Amino acid sequence: MAHELLSPSSKPEPMIDPFGRAVTYLRVSVTDRCDFRCVYCMSEHMTFLPKKEVLSLEELERVCSAFIEKGVRKLRITGGEPLVRKNIMSLFRQLGSHIDTGALEELTVTTNGSQLAKYATELYDCGVRRINVSIDTLDHDKFKTVTRWGNLGRVLEGLQAAKEAGLQVKLNAVALKEVNHQELPQMIEWAHGQGYDFTVIETMPLGEIEGDRTDQYLPLSQVRDELSERWTLNDIPYKTGGPARYVEIKETGGRLGFITPMTHNFCESCNRVRLTCTGTLYMCLGQEDAKDLREPLRASEGNELLYQAIDEAIARKPKGHDFIIDRNTRQPSVGRHMSVTGG
Repeated sequence: MAHELLSPSSKPEPMIDPFGRAVTYLRVSVTDRCDFRCVYCMSEHMTFLPKKEVLSLEELERVCSAFIEKGVRKLRITGGEPLVRKNIMSLFRQLGSHIDTGALEELTVTTNGSQLAKYATELYDCGVRRINVSIDTLDHDKFKTVTRWGNLGRVLEGLQAAKEAGLQVKLNAVALKEVNHQELPQMIEWAHGQGYDFTVIETMPLGEIEGDRTDQYLPLSQVRDELSERWTLNDIPYKTGGPARYVEIKETGGRLGFITPMTHNFCESCNRVRLTCTGTLYMCLGQEDAKDLREPLRASEGNELLYQAIDEAIARKPKGHDFIIDRNTRQPSVGRHMSVTGG
């Protein structure tokens, strides 16, 4: 049973950070586990969290509802791979009830697409209307190399199922030198032909991986310059609540987003916080400062301690991140993997 939202008179304070930014967007990792092992995201030999450290689905629903009561209007479910968590659809159903009441504007999910053939219709029924699917190449062999365990055919089936279910699809590709650099134009053309939006993302220095990120890193300023030689890119004001800056490609008629944490950070308008599956709240993807919400969540049946912990965290939200990738800084800027924080 979803938690009742408070009446207006007892509604907790909205979340305003020290720089006057309203926090209205929560990204929640529901699991650190994944059925892929993407080379820029995870080590091939990951050690996963003990189950007792991970919030139950009931606890995740409770903390998400508390954030909605404090002004979150957009909720994104992430992982690891969120759709591999057992009984995950029960959480989507409960969170979707907040869309029915108007308390939540949007419930979305970021997925690798491996489970979409199974869950696309149910996601739509739960109130999800847009999904992000991470896909870095359309070459079957290369896909296997990048994801280590993934099957491109299965992902393409999932994309088709999502389209048939009525879900709006945005494809996310991490720009990787020597991997998909030359393929990006073909991927964009294919995506726009399918009616999908497409976003390219710079690789970020999160977590220890096998290999050197300077060998992967491809600045999107270079990518944009190259695409501009091929097509007409017109800046548009389109926003989805995330950090992407969008252009419309005149020749394809489709939207293309750029997420540039390295070459042009997007911190000035940040309205986001991230909750891990263990109940740790990160106020910034690129900083280590965090607040434990699991303890206050489990300490009381009421939410007063939880609200207090959230307020303390928002009061420490930094102005921006300090990401850097260069030959002299081989260690990740942040030690935790993206799969832990939530993509």
